[in-house]
Amino acid sequence: MKLSIGIVGLPNVGKSTLFNALTKKSVPAENYPFCTIDPSVGIVPVPDERLEILNSLLQSEKKIPAVVEFVDIAGLVKGASEGEGLGNKFLSNIKEVDAIAEVVRIFEDSNITHVSGNVDPISDIETINLELVLSDMQTVAKRMDSVAKDVKRADKEAVALNALLIKLNEILEAGKFASELLLHEEEKELARPLNLLTSKKVLYVLNKKAGGQNLDEMNDGRFEVLIEYLKKLGAEYVIVDAKIEDDLKEIDSAEKEQFRRELGSFDDGLNNLIKQSYKTLDLITFFTTGPDETRAWTIKQGSFAPEAGTAIHTDFRDKFIRAEVVFWRDLVDGDGYAKAREKGLVRTEGKEYVVQDGDVIEFKI
Repeated sequence: MKLSIGIVGLPNVGKSTLFNALTKKSVPAENYPFCTIDPSVGIVPVPDERLEILNSLLQSEKKIPAVVEFVDIAGLVKGASEGEGLGNKFLSNIKEVDAIAEVVRIFEDSNITHVSGNVDPISDIETINLELVLSDMQTVAKRMDSVAKDVKRADKEAVALNALLIKLNEILEAGKFASELLLHEEEKELARPLNLLTSKKVLYVLNKKAGGQNLDEMNDGRFEVLIEYLKKLGAEYVIVDAKIEDDLKEIDSAEKEQFRRELGSFDDGLNNLIKQSYKTLDLITFFTTGPDETRAWTIKQGSFAPEAGTAIHTDFRDKFIRAEVVFWRDLVDGDGYAKAREKGLVRTEGKEYVVQDGDVIEFKI
């Protein structure tokens, strides 16, 4: 399945630096026909040691990871919802992605001017989020106007949609995201075509800078206030040093960890970002493996076996008979399929089986 995350942020927060670092990790697009070939899109592999282990075990000719598309979206300025700067382009591009990675600057550096004159991450978040809310208010208002005639003639579907639009307008007017509104299944179906920006999940990327004054190191209370603010939003976040990651992108992986420590960074911020993006969207991985290819497949958590099979081909849903399933660790510990079968670790599952993260599956049609 295609998964795309839009990188957004105010000017001079490190958004483009982060994207440049991510694109170094890009993989060839030919294995992912659903992906867009565009200079503003990076097709980035999801780090997964299980894939490496399975590939080594089966000695497959090809190894293909799951991927995430990261989209570098035009920079935002205050007033974007009214068309300021590249506002219309910014907002229309966000509609095309599955989730938002909102880059927030948490470093002070006199050589890199902040658009607001001072570093205030909460203010930055509120500026961006307000523009998303205002844009959605416009979308809702336009839809209410377009459905008004049908509501007057008591069209059942139009009346239901209008009732939903009223609810959405109320929560947006309160400055809240549409995602905070609890909807039943029928309302979710009505809301889906609206493609509201504030219905998308947001992952906050707190960008620090080696050599700069980073809020998480300054002990002046601002970082603690920021984290508390994000907790109240119920938001996920990762801390990244985009400049270090960009500087390290040309260095061989064997030497990268040593250089990372010398530069004062002890985590692979990009890998953390990619993994958290995957988690934020409630995605899991199952594997197929054999002599020709070991591959990771992306599906929604809670997918039944036939639905999961569509990640490979629609035939695995439409002609599904059964699936042979073994947990990846059991396959590895059993040193391959033969011993895993002898131990009874390979199971036959039917249409009602809910695929688990780390399953290795062979679909039978």
